[in-house]
Amino acid sequence: MAKNKSSYVCQHCGAHFGKWAGQCTDCGEWNSLVEAPNVSMPHHNKNTAKSNPSRAVSRSDGAPAGNYSGTHSAVMPLNAVSVGLDTRLPTGISEFDRVLGGGLVAGSVVLIGGDPGIGKSTILLQTATNMAKADSLAGSALYVTGEESLAQVAMRAKRLDLPADRLRVLAETNVETICAALTQEQPAIAIIDSIQTIYTDAINSAPGGVSQIRESAAILTRYAKQTGTALFLVGHVTKEGTLAGPRVLEHMVDTVLYFEGQSDSRFRMIRAVKNRFGAVNELGIFGMTDMGLKEVANPSAIFLSRYDKPVAGSVVMVSREGTRPLLVEVQALVDDSQGSPRRMALGLDFQRLSMLLAVMHRHGGIHTSGQDVYVNVVGGVKVIETGSDLAVLLACASSIKEKPLPSSLAVFGEVGLSGEIRPVPNGQERLKEAMKHGFKHAIIPKANAPAKDAPQFKGINVIAVERLDDAIESAFEL
Repeated sequence: MAKNKSSYVCQHCGAHFGKWAGQCTDCGEWNSLVEAPNVSMPHHNKNTAKSNPSRAVSRSDGAPAGNYSGTHSAVMPLNAVSVGLDTRLPTGISEFDRVLGGGLVAGSVVLIGGDPGIGKSTILLQTATNMAKADSLAGSALYVTGEESLAQVAMRAKRLDLPADRLRVLAETNVETICAALTQEQPAIAIIDSIQTIYTDAINSAPGGVSQIRESAAILTRYAKQTGTALFLVGHVTKEGTLAGPRVLEHMVDTVLYFEGQSDSRFRMIRAVKNRFGAVNELGIFGMTDMGLKEVANPSAIFLSRYDKPVAGSVVMVSREGTRPLLVEVQALVDDSQGSPRRMALGLDFQRLSMLLAVMHRHGGIHTSGQDVYVNVVGGVKVIETGSDLAVLLACASSIKEKPLPSSLAVFGEVGLSGEIRPVPNGQERLKEAMKHGFKHAIIPKANAPAKDAPQFKGINVIAVERLDDAIESAFEL
């Protein structure tokens, strides 16, 4: 015998509850529980699984049960599994290929999110038209729009002067209808814009809800794995900048990309925060133009501001984003506070800035109590690695002392709580990037220092330091 049992789903985090409550105990949101459709709940029987092995069971991550390969799976030794090379599909945009890990993998599912108007639909429309016109993939791209009409998509393609003769388009929001169209067209790449507008007939709730997003994404993901179609899903973001919908959505897909950049800046950055086929935190940099997003060939050059003469509070650091080094300028302004001292960091971790200022006071002899401290990474780049520590403190020290640092100086290194300068990964690659852009001096951790007789570093004065006070002293002696 089976009995019907109602369940309630939190529309914010996706948690399930047996009865309604005013507050979700998982995420703390109020009035977010919505009754889900009644489901048949069989009585517990420990022999059920043995008597009916084909019965589908729900997975802990919220995805529907099922075998993506469409065949019965058998237990086997790991070394008996055949491993083939991933089939990479070039997108026609090298910076986009870099973020994806070298191109699209057949059967992969990519979730891309960002603020409204930042360029998600633009970059994907450019990608779709590029791949559709490729001789090897002629006519093998399908763009499914759920937010715009076909006329609006055509107008954007015309405005961007994109070749639209081979790209197939569909305006649909029902996931079953979309899967039927995909089965008929059999494209190599499909774009769903956006997942928040898609719904399935199996769930009785409005599109955009937690249940609809989760189940629709699960159906599309299963289709991609079964057929080998590379799938792009466009996702909305919340006011906090995270992807809207259940967190399980990011676990279900293979790659998660985020658009970064300020709305008033012409530069856009795409960062990979999850990638099963490539490096995490890989960064692709684009310029927004009248003809769409154009890739930036030399990203380090756009983040370096050249002054007629050195200014206090500015230093260039060598960061590393994904698999390549990147030169960015860090600016600091330290001024007397008119009230409670403020700390503000743009492009850096605010909590880490407060910790670094305490380290500079204890081990560098420079205090900022009673002063406002503002730190900014030029160009809207978000630096999340600890290799920026030394550059941030040198910029703050330069602003406090009102002494400019040489414009030919590049810096990188992690600062520990005891004032030690700790090494960072790929130190020599960072030095080569600084040399390529004409920098003559570099203050780096001693553990990252190259050999003294290394011929490739003869054009740069490498100052290797072990302590923060040594780094500050060396910087102002140049």
